[in-house]
Amino acid sequence: MAEVVFQTNIAGQVPMRGKVRDIYDLGDKLLIVATDRLSAFDVVMANGIPFKGIVLTQISKFWFDFLSDDVESHLISDEVSDFPAPFCEFEGRLAGRSMLVKKCKPLTVECVVRGYLAGSGWREYKESGTVCGHKLPGGLRQCDKLPEPLFTPATKAERGTHDENISFERCVQMLGAERAEYVCDYSIEIFEKASEYAEERGIILADTKFEWGLADGKIILIDEVLTPDSSRFWPADKYEPGRDQESFDKQFVRNWLESVNFDKSGPGVEMPDDIVQKTSAKYIEGYERLTGKKFEA
Repeated sequence: MAEVVFQTNIAGQVPMRGKVRDIYDLGDKLLIVATDRLSAFDVVMANGIPFKGIVLTQISKFWFDFLSDDVESHLISDEVSDFPAPFCEFEGRLAGRSMLVKKCKPLTVECVVRGYLAGSGWREYKESGTVCGHKLPGGLRQCDKLPEPLFTPATKAERGTHDENISFERCVQMLGAERAEYVCDYSIEIFEKASEYAEERGIILADTKFEWGLADGKIILIDEVLTPDSSRFWPADKYEPGRDQESFDKQFVRNWLESVNFDKSGPGVEMPDDIVQKTSAKYIEGYERLTGKKFEA
């Protein structure tokens, strides 16, 4: 089994450890390292997924480049040789899974865009016929395509707690009308552009979440973008509404956790080797299908 990078340790440096990323504060910049940790239901599992951090970073870089004509991002470089000391000395540990980025002030809302009726949206629809306050036509099935992409913002959860869906009106209260309209419009715009591209690669982009931040007075795209951790990707040739879909994301782990009655709180569980290896393979296949490149660790 390939080595798993569960956390990074750089001598003399103290990172902030998120659910998946180790973040080093470099003053006006950040070094973001995607580890192989896996978070599901906002709980970090006890063991990691080989190559996951590299896949996340390289997919994000692909999309930052792809969307660069539409929106500015925080990415400066993913080349370890461009990193300041001492990080530039850790090529073996950081290569492929690290990004030097502009330090921004993150907006306090996660910008979720849904193109299909899945996850918490499907559960809400069954109860009320709505998704995050959007009234939908009756008779829709699980994983049906929505009439149009929906912007369904959410609050950002602290580690160990769960994100909470909010109305657009609440988003306006939190961000102000101008910023709320901006992130709504651009989140939908780049979701639609990415969806069209993914379809050409035989992949359905069911939903995703974007994060935006302020840098020099401008709103720019930050964090990860359109990865298997932040999105649902389904193989188009196996799509069939009315059921859960096969996927290239961590839904595979979520389904396994549901099957073992994980209570979605407390410490993460140890995933069996077969779940770990199948999940790693799904992430890698998603990368290869999206980018058209062979994955090389």
